[in-house]
Amino acid sequence: MLRKLYDWTLSLAARKSAQWWLAFIAFIESSIFLVPADVLFLPMALAKPERAYRYALIATIASVLGGIAGWYLGYHAYETVAKPVLEMYGKLDTFERLRNSTSADAILLMLITSGLAHLPPIKVVTILSGAVGVNIWLFIVSAIVARGARFFFLAWLLRSYGEPIREFIEKRLGLIAGAVSVALILLFIAIKYLH
Repeated sequence: MLRKLYDWTLSLAARKSAQWWLAFIAFIESSIFLVPADVLFLPMALAKPERAYRYALIATIASVLGGIAGWYLGYHAYETVAKPVLEMYGKLDTFERLRNSTSADAILLMLITSGLAHLPPIKVVTILSGAVGVNIWLFIVSAIVARGARFFFLAWLLRSYGEPIREFIEKRLGLIAGAVSVALILLFIAIKYLH
């Protein structure tokens, strides 16, 4: 089923309405959807590299708005809406552990790592941010930085290197972003526990 969903999302890039689909996918990815917006963003930016930054802006804005929706789900509708969504994805137990043991600082760090490398999935972090009451303005700024950095960096890579960079992005960018995320987490832990 996941492969069919992935293929369907990828097929949207060829449509005239691709920009609207990109906004829609980026929005719902940040709150409830399983497939990342990159699946649509990459082929769109490769097909029209002159529009890569425009697509990055669309994806960033929609992703941040979706993140705000996820925050509101966690803050106002955790029991009735967010909990069933997390249960459907098999993330409820992990979420509950995080919810009961994680500080607001750690959640903001997760928002950055999730925005950059999908570690943990962005929808989990946006809902968690609302459920524990992370300040909404701090949340928004963090989401803009994290999601914007990801999409605009991808746009720069695609404009600069074109099709040859696609394989690198699809295979290795996740590893590199994951390594940066781990480094950020270790830095956070070092700062927190050395002071």
